[in-house]
Amino acid sequence: MTGTSVSNTSEALEHVAIIMDGNGRWANSRGLIRSEGHRQGATNLREVVEAFANEGVSFITLYAFSMENWQRPPKEVQNLFDLLVESVAKNIEGLHRDGVRIQHIGNMVDLPCEVREAIRHAEEVTQNNHQVTLSVAFNYGGRAEIIEAVKKIIKDSIPFSDITEKIIEDRLYTTGLPDPDLIIRTAGEKRLSNFLIWQSAYSEYYFTDVLWPDFGEADVRKAIREYKSRRRKFGTLES
Repeated sequence: MTGTSVSNTSEALEHVAIIMDGNGRWANSRGLIRSEGHRQGATNLREVVEAFANEGVSFITLYAFSMENWQRPPKEVQNLFDLLVESVAKNIEGLHRDGVRIQHIGNMVDLPCEVREAIRHAEEVTQNNHQVTLSVAFNYGGRAEIIEAVKKIIKDSIPFSDITEKIIEDRLYTTGLPDPDLIIRTAGEKRLSNFLIWQSAYSEYYFTDVLWPDFGEADVRKAIREYKSRRRKFGTLES
């Protein structure tokens, strides 16, 4: 999405990425265990994906599990793994009928076998769909992604003088995806947390205090209105 010309955000919004934050706080505020917050957040996904699709968004990327999340208590980590497997089993047919293509971005190697199998199943079932591409960043880290790209460049014996942005982008987990136009973070935090740090160079940011399990269709419309009120200059001066 980088460029040299001024872009008015009245143009179509193509790619939205979301840092889904606040599941634990949602549960705590209701006297529930944290896993119930994660479960409620997972049930919210279908509505949000549908709402963005209805607004013409073709690419949605969700930050579901970061590499740093391994530092959480083992029981919570396992609950997140179990929830992903359960969510795939519960929602895959509906997403498939809706024309959603699911793809994983992140490191698969360290994930449990059942999680890898669920991810591969979702990708295989939906691989020919074209309505919306839903990318799930699971065991993902932006810095690790760039390191992996550098390793691939070295392995491919590409001379340093030939290295370009495209050479790097072709070796990222997100190869083939447009850079996000809009990155949303829920629950009041205002940072990227190692999410799409290469791809977000010219993204617009939208922060909301709404906790992820409460983020719904009205919040989708509000975020889009805010995005469309901005003017993206990509480093140029106003004409």
